[in-house]
Amino acid sequence: MVTTGLPPGPRLPRAVQAGLMLRLGPRFIDACKRRYGPTFTLRVAGMGTLVYLTDPADIKTVFAGDPRIYHAGEANSMLKGLLGDTSVLVVDGDAHRDRRRVMLAPFTRDAVAGQTGLMAQIAADNIARWPVGRPFAAAPKMAQITLEIILRTVIGASDPARLTALREVMPRVLRVGAWETLALANEALLGKSPWRTLREAIDAADGLLYAEIADRRADPDLVTRTDALSILVRTGGMSDRELRDQLITLLVAGHDTTATGLSWALERLSRHPEVLARAVRAARTGQDDYLDAVARETLRVRSVVFDVGRVLKEPVDLGGYTLPAGVMAIPGMVLVHGDPHIYPDADRFDPDRMLGVTPGPSTYLPFGGGNRRCLGATFAMVEFRVVLREILRRVDLQTTTAPGERRRLKHVIFVPHRGARIRVTATRSVPVRSGGDEGSCPVGGQA
Repeated sequence: MVTTGLPPGPRLPRAVQAGLMLRLGPRFIDACKRRYGPTFTLRVAGMGTLVYLTDPADIKTVFAGDPRIYHAGEANSMLKGLLGDTSVLVVDGDAHRDRRRVMLAPFTRDAVAGQTGLMAQIAADNIARWPVGRPFAAAPKMAQITLEIILRTVIGASDPARLTALREVMPRVLRVGAWETLALANEALLGKSPWRTLREAIDAADGLLYAEIADRRADPDLVTRTDALSILVRTGGMSDRELRDQLITLLVAGHDTTATGLSWALERLSRHPEVLARAVRAARTGQDDYLDAVARETLRVRSVVFDVGRVLKEPVDLGGYTLPAGVMAIPGMVLVHGDPHIYPDADRFDPDRMLGVTPGPSTYLPFGGGNRRCLGATFAMVEFRVVLREILRRVDLQTTTAPGERRRLKHVIFVPHRGARIRVTATRSVPVRSGGDEGSCPVGGQA
């Protein structure tokens, strides 16, 4: 039996529900599931009416749905002020299909495998500067590594002065919280205080990216370059503005998300001595399957992205209800990843559960799904493995019995509330491992 209308949900004011989402995140939506059932409605200021779905069958329906009816780009429209109107993240329909087809070229298995040596070298150079014998937050180090990887492998920046400028300005652009999102959703605010500094940072980043695009178009050796920008320029069909929008999208979707996943991996490993010891052996003996399992389990037990959504353009039957057009259907990633019926003892960090299995596309959702699955998922997983491997090969990490760090919502991702604090007890000098890696959104993003 299908019921017309919306599923049950809290009757709190929209602003209160928005505050609960920002403040409590998973605890709030988990409480809603317990009280209202597997399908429930939230009304959130700034986001609209959200219908959460936790049944894998319903999630499969959403991901396999007609893209003319299920609009993911519209669900991401609040980011247009940063990403631009032509970003693969914010367009729908035929425009998305055509743009995605072009954007996949730099992220094929072979293209990503060709970048692993540079990824490893970037990680090794950063790790060599880590302090020994005192605690420090891993998250900023992971952010430095993943930003440098994107700047060098995706944008292909090599001019020393421009690289320095990009390293300085991009963290300011990417430091987008709830307050900044207000201005990105209403671009008129970007010219006003206190958002003017964000506008200035975006303008500075644009200038640097346009300079990279101009250099690439004029490069006589373009055909031999392997960075994503060069591949997109060779493919043709995109204006400078369209290329800029895709580059900023890749930076937003693949920098902080991957850095956060790596931070959570170190936070989890330092609290699970047996898993850490096994991961160290795997890293030092070339057992990449186990490192991949650590990555996958980390992204399950500590989901980085909050959730993914589709704005309905027509009424749709989902979860036993006929949902009206205009609502956002949300496959509840955090709830599914924590469901003990799908993942027994779901709170336990257990990479063994990911060994030798391919998680189902409607029960394992760190990269979204369907025609909007993160186009950089292969890149992200290879980067995760390469960086984690270099860390575990080069340093000895001290384990701790301290409670796990809480999840703090930072815009649309969950970060460790103390920055994933770790302590290095010793370092090792080993050569950089290069080559030999193959892919198994940047993390995040419904591209």
